[in-house]
Amino acid sequence: MADATGSRAVTLDINGKFKRFDIDDPELPGWIEDHALESGGYPYDDKMDKEKYEKQLEKLQIELVKVQFWLKASGKRLMALFEGRDAAGKGGAIFATHAYLNPRSARVVALNKPTDTEVGQWYFQRYISHFPTSGEIVLFDRSWYNRAGVEPVMGFCTPEQYKDFMKAAPRFEDTIFDEGIIFFKFYLDIGREMQLKRFHDRRHDPLKIWKLSPMDIAALNKWDDYTEKRNVMFEKTHRQETPWTIVRANDKRRARINLIRHILLSLDYEGKDKQSIGDIDDKILGLGPKFLK
Repeated sequence: MADATGSRAVTLDINGKFKRFDIDDPELPGWIEDHALESGGYPYDDKMDKEKYEKQLEKLQIELVKVQFWLKASGKRLMALFEGRDAAGKGGAIFATHAYLNPRSARVVALNKPTDTEVGQWYFQRYISHFPTSGEIVLFDRSWYNRAGVEPVMGFCTPEQYKDFMKAAPRFEDTIFDEGIIFFKFYLDIGREMQLKRFHDRRHDPLKIWKLSPMDIAALNKWDDYTEKRNVMFEKTHRQETPWTIVRANDKRRARINLIRHILLSLDYEGKDKQSIGDIDDKILGLGPKFLK
């Protein structure tokens, strides 16, 4: 999204005020730096203490290992989708969840764009082949919900394909529920200034620059379009049997802790230590679209 001079600077409408943002400028604008954490109505004015986070995360990861033994013994299957704004921290949340699990029965699935063969198949077909078998955990880093967000916003599907997907997704997920798969749908939400800060951090960190895609740049002026599609997605696909769990993720530490807590508190596994798990912070995690209002 460069202009004739090669600049990728854009003018953004931020709460009714027009702000200039140049992702290639090494200096982050003050209006982003000063308001990133509080953006999107985030309920805390500081991040979770790192030492406290690491101690709590270790306890939760021990509980996740217990869950894996329980799944293996019972033959149950667990699957979770991680969706959310670009740069919301999906990959980090997945890593924190998966870090100490036995890789023989815990997989992360992050699919590339569909092949020509997959384009010609039933839309859900390529995802089904990655579903968990007995005793297995599968974590999807993005999922079939690409068709509810990025595809219609960026013009990668037709209006008819989008409409058909919104009708089909709840029915498809009914079959997952009926099959007895333990199924979580997580949506990580961040404020706009926080997203811009994370994009900027990626652009200027040589270890993270691979995370910044041309799609991220192209989407800089499409915040409202993504918000509209997100809201429709929640309205059409949040159901009692297959609900959306929404996580406020401006602070990645609080987001990860509460996301993993939710998984653990939802399961009745052997050796469960509720004291080690702790309680959900209902300012950070909630169910369904009302949580963001």
